[in-house]
Amino acid sequence: MAHSATQSHARFSLPGLIASIAASVYGALISVAEAQSRVRQVEFLQSLSDEELKKRGLSRERIVHRVFSDSIWL
Repeated sequence: MAHSATQSHARFSLPGLIASIAASVYGALISVAEAQSRVRQVEFLQSLSDEELKKRGLSRERIVHRVFSDSIWL
């Protein structure tokens, strides 16, 4: 009976590592930019009067929910 062992070593790829790091940094920057935009939107809506919010069909308590409803569950 013959035995054989096969070992496969993952090769280190510097270009692959750099691409992976760059993709992660890019993704993080996109997330930060989107969050800043949403925060500005919340600040704008909070600056409106209760009557202006009512005209938009929104209450002050629901501003954050409305702005972030597609990205988090509240």
